Formats: sequence, C-alpha cells, structure tokens
Amino acid sequence: MNAFRYFLWVFLAALLVYTAMVIPNHGANLFPVFFGDMARMNWAGQFNLDFAGFLLLSGTWTVWRNGFTRTAWGLGLLAVFFGMLFLTIYLLFLISRERGDLKRILLGPARAS
Repeated sequence: MNAFRYFLWVFLAALLVYTAMVIPNHGANLFPVFFGDMARMNWAGQFNLDFAGFLLLSGTWTVWRNGFTRTAWGLGLLAVFFGMLFLTIYLLFLISRERGDLKRILLGPARAS
C-alpha cells in the first residue's frame, strides 16, 4: 500500500506542476481542444475518446462505491470532470480513512462487511 500511496503523491505533484505550466500558455478551457480532436477523427481524438471512457468509469465507480447518494453523485461528477486530479486525492483520502483496507477502499464500507 505504501508504494501505491507514493505513486499517487508523485503523480498528483507531477499533474499539478504540468497543469500549472499548461494553463498560462493555453488557457483553462480544454473542452474545445478535447472535443475538437474527437470531431477531427484523428489519433488524438481516439485517445480522448478512450480517456473519456476512463473518466466515465471512474465516475461510475465513485457513485456506486458511495451508494448512489447525493454526495456520491457529486463525487462522481468531480471524478468525471477532474479525472486523476480528483482520483488521486480521493484515493489518498480513502487509504487514510480505511487504514489501507483494500476491500473497504474499493467496495465501500457497506459492501465490504
């Protein structure tokens, strides 16, 4: 679990630094670029479509794990729109709260017992 936690911290730091460098040069509005590449039917668009599937899967898992409550839907939307920025922080929070119990982290406390 320590190696996974380390990976999450390193990836979060790299993502924050990278994002901080991209926004001043290209702005914060990534949606026209993201969907524009998909509309052009090129490899960047294929990658974005694939990535969108992972974002939706992450959001779906987050909502399911938290029992389809209002809070779960809010967290799911954060997962879809913020991707790994959200997921790294959320998983680090869960690892801490669940004391590394992978079953509780992945399934949620209600399903893990």
